[in-house]
Amino acid sequence: MSNLDRIQLLRQFTQEEPENPFNWYALALEFREKDQDEANTLFSKLLREHPTYLATYFPAAHLFAEMGELDQSKVVFESGIELAREQKNTKALQELQNAYQNFLFENDMD
Repeated sequence: MSNLDRIQLLRQFTQEEPENPFNWYALALEFREKDQDEANTLFSKLLREHPTYLATYFPAAHLFAEMGELDQSKVVFESGIELAREQKNTKALQELQNAYQNFLFENDMD
């Protein structure tokens, strides 16, 4: 299945089940490499409308950093870390904390 076919299928899923965050997440991931602006729009939608969908935070924070939106990336990392603590998801918490520390170091932030 080509990327375009997957995008069409995922768009159909988002229309059929707009309340399912996984459909939006999968669509954002499909756009991540080919159209960062569209991925940004989709990740922002997820963060706004499905703030408890933890899987969003890691790729969204990285995308925002790649796009030069460092303040937004920092906020997303911090929010994801807090959500992972609340959800008691230790694996996601460790991954987000490690990625956040790398992000801070790479961007000379504290």
